[in-house]
Amino acid sequence: MSHSTVPRGTTEAQTPRQDDDRATGNPVPREKRGRQAGRLSLRIRWRRDRTLILMTVPALLLVLVFNYVPILGNVVAFQDYDPYLSENGFVAIFESPWTGFEQFERIFADSAFWHAVRNTFVLFFLQLVLYFPIPILLALLINSVVRPRVRAVAQAIMYLPHFFSWVLVVTVFMQIFGGAGIIAQTLRRHGYEGFDLMTNPEVFKYLVTAETVWKDAGWGIIVFLAALSSVSNDLYEAAAMDGAGRWRRMWHVTLPALRPVIALLLVLRVGDALTVGFEQLLLQRQAVGVDASEVLDTYVWWNGIRNQDFSYAAAAGLVKGVVGLGLVLTANKVAHLMGEQGVYKK
Repeated sequence: MSHSTVPRGTTEAQTPRQDDDRATGNPVPREKRGRQAGRLSLRIRWRRDRTLILMTVPALLLVLVFNYVPILGNVVAFQDYDPYLSENGFVAIFESPWTGFEQFERIFADSAFWHAVRNTFVLFFLQLVLYFPIPILLALLINSVVRPRVRAVAQAIMYLPHFFSWVLVVTVFMQIFGGAGIIAQTLRRHGYEGFDLMTNPEVFKYLVTAETVWKDAGWGIIVFLAALSSVSNDLYEAAAMDGAGRWRRMWHVTLPALRPVIALLLVLRVGDALTVGFEQLLLQRQAVGVDASEVLDTYVWWNGIRNQDFSYAAAAGLVKGVVGLGLVLTANKVAHLMGEQGVYKK
């Protein structure tokens, strides 16, 4: 008579089966079981994930056409590109003579280029210090509002300027801070001397930062509000039971929940340091002069595109891209050292 090892009252189908190696009978390690479970055929994975894959195809095509295919055009940075060598500008790439690193030598020897780089970094640091913390503070302020209707109205008011064009934003600031603006006219009406901040090169960088804050600070709180919505109320209740007030709960519960998001957005902002607002600065270029408003994007447009020196513009854009990539990698490394994930894990 054979003795069964199945407990009384159960069947073999109900008995948990031990994961072991059929050849040796030894238990299979957890890592090996994970690898075996992950070995799915391409056909099975396609049948399982085909809906998600098909949903991402349009986005991938847009990224491929508008982001990756134009990268091939950077080859003109190493040429003396002339689009009029052929009836087709693409064919002209193959007929333009190669110049090596001549365009880069022209860029690095141009004092106007370094002036534009300096202005770019000055505006970046100002916006990083004066603009970046404001969406965080606004998100904390809105999150502290108890009434949903008041919160919705406040969010709508803060979001609205984001949808204004830069032409409208500059016009609004001109009507307020310009020589014929509301403030200047009020001062003159009361016997004081008026002012015109819109044509003052010394305060232009602060004016540009103020325009950026007014336009995009409200839109920037969306990500932080999404992060705050994921914080469990149990944490706030536990902190309140321990005697923590509103400020202590914000410091020990709310801000730690925002740290990963702040680190991620900070890394992305550092990577975008060389892009500080092309249209915004170009609209105010004549009012304050080239010395105050020239940044890297306007420099590339004016000297490369407007003067049809396409190779020079491509070389300057390539330098900008390489520097931006280096800034992203450096900022992400700093985020890892601070214990945050950043853009990607270690």
